[in-house]
Amino acid sequence: MKTFARGDCRAEIVRRLRLVRADSVRRWGTMTPHQMVCHCADACRMARGEVAPADIASLSTRTVIKWIALYAPMRWPEGIQTVAEFDQRTAGSPPGDFAADVAALETLLGQIGPRDGGAPWPRHPIFGRMSQRAWLRWAYLHMDHHLRQFGA
Repeated sequence: MKTFARGDCRAEIVRRLRLVRADSVRRWGTMTPHQMVCHCADACRMARGEVAPADIASLSTRTVIKWIALYAPMRWPEGIQTVAEFDQRTAGSPPGDFAADVAALETLLGQIGPRDGGAPWPRHPIFGRMSQRAWLRWAYLHMDHHLRQFGA
């Protein structure tokens, strides 16, 4: 199972991120490559507890949907809506310089990994409370989803 608990999986994601260009063509959705980079950086900041989007979790998203999203052997569907705080067209971090934003995302990706001493992880806005194992799996899947969106 691919997860950010494994260094080789983080390295794979960084390698694929470096394939994305400002003019990469999206396969689905409305984000530009630059918006995707900033969206993923915002998501990393959430995983680190630096930003806390509004909680929109429901019983079904905290239980069944979370399990399916994280552990079922299927890719995430195209066109999933994000929370407003991570939508670069509304409240997400605005794109600046593409190369600088990619470098910032690479740095953030390097900071998402196992935590010593059982430090708490933040709540996910859709999936609610998540263990370290779930967060590290989510981090891989979220990046994989968006890199596939741009053919990387």
